[in-house]
Amino acid sequence: MGIKEEMMKRGMQVMSDPRVGKLLQNPQFMKLLMALMQVPGKVNSFTNEQAKLLATTLRLATAEEVKELERRVKKLERELAKHDPSRR
Repeated sequence: MGIKEEMMKRGMQVMSDPRVGKLLQNPQFMKLLMALMQVPGKVNSFTNEQAKLLATTLRLATAEEVKELERRVKKLERELAKHDPSRR
């Protein structure tokens, strides 16, 4: 049995426990559970914001900015090739 199947089996066992059912009916517990589920996204957003701030402060280009510049250069190259047959 694979890891995924084993995790599903264990999850179903836990969910069928009456104590878990009682917990899931508790609004305070559900609020806590929802808050915990949001933590990874909030950490990721915070980290990205801080990285952009640091890059701006140090006058460095972010990976996103470099990709955008690469797209612009390719677009300009295509436009130039359309208007200048010797560049093809």
